[in-house]
Amino acid sequence: MALESVGGLAMHIILSKLGPTDTASVGCVSKRFRVWAFDDSLWAQFCSDDLNLTSPLDPFGNPSPSFKAAYQAWREGFVMYPWSLVTRVKKCWSKLKEWLVVNFPEVLPTLRNGASEDEIKEFEKSLKVKLPLPTRVLYRFCDGQELPNEGFSGSLPSSLFGIIGGYSLYDHLVNVVLLPLSQVILDTKSIMHSLGFSSRSKYIVVAASATYSEKIFFLNCSSGQLFVGTRNLVTDGEMLPCVPDALISSVHDSRGSQQQDAMLLWLEEHGRRLQDGIIKVRQEGKTRSINLFPEQPPLCSSAITNGVKVRASATFVPELSKLQDESDKFLFAYSIRLSLAPEGCVINGMNFGSCQLYWRHWTIRANDVVVSDANGEAVIGKFPLLRPGGEEFVYESCTSLQASRGSIEGSFTFVPGRLADAKGSPFAVEVSRFPLQLPDYIF
Repeated sequence: MALESVGGLAMHIILSKLGPTDTASVGCVSKRFRVWAFDDSLWAQFCSDDLNLTSPLDPFGNPSPSFKAAYQAWREGFVMYPWSLVTRVKKCWSKLKEWLVVNFPEVLPTLRNGASEDEIKEFEKSLKVKLPLPTRVLYRFCDGQELPNEGFSGSLPSSLFGIIGGYSLYDHLVNVVLLPLSQVILDTKSIMHSLGFSSRSKYIVVAASATYSEKIFFLNCSSGQLFVGTRNLVTDGEMLPCVPDALISSVHDSRGSQQQDAMLLWLEEHGRRLQDGIIKVRQEGKTRSINLFPEQPPLCSSAITNGVKVRASATFVPELSKLQDESDKFLFAYSIRLSLAPEGCVINGMNFGSCQLYWRHWTIRANDVVVSDANGEAVIGKFPLLRPGGEEFVYESCTSLQASRGSIEGSFTFVPGRLADAKGSPFAVEVSRFPLQLPDYIF
């Protein structure tokens, strides 16, 4: 054959373009082609491209004798699923874990090993549901989270381990974890009964806050949509979809290649926001957690006035929203971060070693119409004193809107020095406008 005269490097390039399935077929042509097709560096590339593997490991994390053997073990282990879906889910989990390794490694031990096919079938039998294909594969890779046995009495643990994260607002603390299948069974039976749902309901509880504040996510196993409960959940069963309906497709079709349910889309979007730095780990006191207040523009605004920097952003709070309310349908929490530049407070060329807040002014809009123009002393009852290069002073508050879209802007009044010993005249510090909006993806 003419192709047999082609050099090994050229054949390596050709086979790498063909992909693993066609490469395996080429290996059946002749002994020489078999040698080329069995080159393990070629299968290392396939494992990297499809499975994000850098060493030959089988689906259980055990070493394989070669990359080709590892690839074959993965194909055999997930033979009942479309391969394109398997590789997509693998990449989703790999990106999340890669981010955790660098930014929040203490969460990694909470991630359980994947569930087996038998465990998933037993789960479906117990709840009388059929999981959407993407969710099945997600659980094959990781059976949710198992949190350390730390209570919330006395003080918070050193970390809040929810992989979805959350926020705090006065005494409302949210930190959402992905539930393992065993807990999904218990919570679904308990919560659905208390909500008055039929035993034939296709909703299951897949994620919830691990704190005192209730925030519950439900997966509709028939449609593949993910929902979150509102403040009217208990009284009216009110829920909001967490992912755009138009993106969900082929959730029970094993023959196509476009399967995507809300769980997969939701986790992929969450991973993208983490990777892009839109949301980050925040330390409040001694406690670390993934914080859902955006840290990047355009969702986070930033302004510097006379050395005082103000960053501001908001997040939608579904569990405290009431969609049937005439005036306060949508509740938004907002986070304000104040800091002073290393050179201190600079006014008319003069440097001051500190400055202190004593007044605030907010302009709140709904659909570009001003609905509130408020002034008042302090912020959450405090008069923060800023010093050069010190830690940010961070506080959270909230506002309700009838509309699903709005904004906040305003100013703080500071004095150079301290309130008890002002070194100059008061000055206004800008709070640049930041958006309030019902997002396409709700976390």
